[in-house]
Amino acid sequence: MSPTPTGISGIAVDVPPFRVDLHEWSRWAGENPNKIRDVVGTGFRLPGPQQSVYTMAANAVLRLIEQYAIDPQDVHYLALGTESSTDNSAGAVITRGMIDDALRQLGKQPLSRNCEVPEFKHACLGGVYALKGALRYLRTDGQGSKAIVVCADIALYEHGSSGEPTQGSGAVALLLEENPALAAIDLAQAGNASDYRRVDFRKPIQYVNGDGQAHPCSNIPVFNGRYSAACYVDELLSALEDMYDRRQIDGRDYIENVDGVFMHRPFRRMPENGWAVAYLFSLARGSASAQNELRALAEDAGVEFDALLTEMASGRCISDFGVRERIGDDAFPLTTSLVRSFRNTPDYQRIVLDKMRLGTDGMAELGNLYTGALPAWLAAGLDEAARTGEDLDGKELLLFGYGSGDAAEAIPVTIVPGWETAARKIAMDQAMANAIDLTESQYRALRQGQCTELHYQPRGEFVVERVGTAIGADFQDKGIEYYRYISEPLS
Repeated sequence: MSPTPTGISGIAVDVPPFRVDLHEWSRWAGENPNKIRDVVGTGFRLPGPQQSVYTMAANAVLRLIEQYAIDPQDVHYLALGTESSTDNSAGAVITRGMIDDALRQLGKQPLSRNCEVPEFKHACLGGVYALKGALRYLRTDGQGSKAIVVCADIALYEHGSSGEPTQGSGAVALLLEENPALAAIDLAQAGNASDYRRVDFRKPIQYVNGDGQAHPCSNIPVFNGRYSAACYVDELLSALEDMYDRRQIDGRDYIENVDGVFMHRPFRRMPENGWAVAYLFSLARGSASAQNELRALAEDAGVEFDALLTEMASGRCISDFGVRERIGDDAFPLTTSLVRSFRNTPDYQRIVLDKMRLGTDGMAELGNLYTGALPAWLAAGLDEAARTGEDLDGKELLLFGYGSGDAAEAIPVTIVPGWETAARKIAMDQAMANAIDLTESQYRALRQGQCTELHYQPRGEFVVERVGTAIGADFQDKGIEYYRYISEPLS
């Protein structure tokens, strides 16, 4: 007897209203706007002074409950995936408390009193780990109940750094249950990988500033761009190889035939490069005809074929590059050259761009959502497919989750019949409809934490009402955020 399928039945997205237009940002920063558009995207969102990772998470969960008419008493698992939390003790339970307050305010029952509230952290992979935790829960002691996973993050980078145009913020909530309405997931078919990468991308709790003193972390990462890109590619290859082995399938055949691909997306070009490399590596490890195809591509690119095969079979000791002396070196120099040439071929359009087309335009406006980047792309893709009448019944999509530092998951999902009804409720256009374009001065002031007139009235959302300051002997709340659900604008 086959086990009851479990998977995703609904998705809801929340982004803050404050938008940075990347064409305008390019003018402010003296960058080429066409390059920024092609490599990164067209815009990103930032939270205002009354918004935090928890308000965005709560907004997304409440929207999910309302859009999918979920009985809160049926929710026995609420997980938060984030790397932007501002409390090192509590996590998802904060979101739970906010949701309960809003539901009571709206005349509804709160979430089940017997609801688990874990938080998952591993850079951008925390949300996928939360997803896997929820699916395992539904298969074991949570049978018959519903689970919600919310991925919420704020991606910030130093002014003038290469990461600045890849900023973003938002939250994505997913409803998981038995007999799913959108996509079924069998974790036995998934692949995973992990390895320690030292200085790939980190957020130390404390760092030593130029004055030699330790200061609290400001949630801005320490990262090394080229090395981080190599880590991403290496972990993608390792997770895919594990998935191929588990399913006993050929990598090239899989990449050729999978119906769609959704990946962790720090910026537009990263998943495109990664998937292109995965295809080229599958040729190197494939049949004689596959290797002949790779040889022809290498000749067109002016890359020596035997040297390329040696590079691809070298064991990929990426950690060797995570030292000061080699941090700027390209771990895959010949493969990188080949990818540049491969982009100009019809096969690149077919293998890479066509498989990633769903939701790509919508994602260009979202920026990097860290844990929310992958589920946001899936939401945008399914929303677009439902709107355009695309037939996805029974088709397999690949979800690739990645977290710097580093770990990855390659998870195939199967779209179920009738998925369109649930997909139409995602309503990405409504989630994105609140945009307020920032001027350069507003953007700079917001990033510096300075009060600035933003002309925004919250409605139907959570806000940070105040932050506690007491640290007395009889009462302490210093640094604790207090939240409020605003159903109507304040007068």
